[in-house]
Amino acid sequence: MKKNYLLWAVTALIMLALQSCNNGKTYAEMKEEEADAIHKYIVENDIEEISEAEFAAQDSVTFENQYVLLEESGVYMHIDNRGPGKEVLKDGTYDMVARFVEIALQTRSDLGITAGDTLLANFHVSNPSYTIKGEDFKLTISGESYSASFTRSDSYSMYGMYGTVAVPSGWLIPLRYLKPGKITDSGEIARVKLIVPHSEGTSSATQSVYPCFYELTYVKL
Repeated sequence: MKKNYLLWAVTALIMLALQSCNNGKTYAEMKEEEADAIHKYIVENDIEEISEAEFAAQDSVTFENQYVLLEESGVYMHIDNRGPGKEVLKDGTYDMVARFVEIALQTRSDLGITAGDTLLANFHVSNPSYTIKGEDFKLTISGESYSASFTRSDSYSMYGMYGTVAVPSGWLIPLRYLKPGKITDSGEIARVKLIVPHSEGTSSATQSVYPCFYELTYVKL
């Protein structure tokens, strides 16, 4: 048993070393570059960063070009519309639909992406014969725990492109503050903008250490 554990530990260390060699940078260096890319985006877009205390004092809303930094996750959030619902979601299971745009915030030649590139989106689909409703997922809330899994896969979806069932944790953070429901006749819908570090992003972002900007809408079915 001890030999197997030692073998596993050595193998893990070798894999980490190979990964470091492959990109030529340590994880700490990649995180620092990610932080620099996020800071650059905030400065270039004249974003006003507010604290969670300021956000709470504003009744959990953000004003024009304000983003609240959620310290625990490192996610920056701007709420365009809290949604047409009567209250934030409570404990339970919900069928949800999200539409999104995912934009790279960091140029990574090793990944073939440039800051500003649209990596994936289902707000607009280039193929006019293809109809997409959005990213279907099942959300479960239990106290402070939020978890969700995609329930539909297609070639244009987050599930289909990244091959992961779990909804990125960064997508779930806003649901603590929103009041999603069905789209109203006036078009009101829960909508946010997010700056998401790799640790709260897709499986691809997490593995390769890069941040993304998202615009997201949520509908509760």
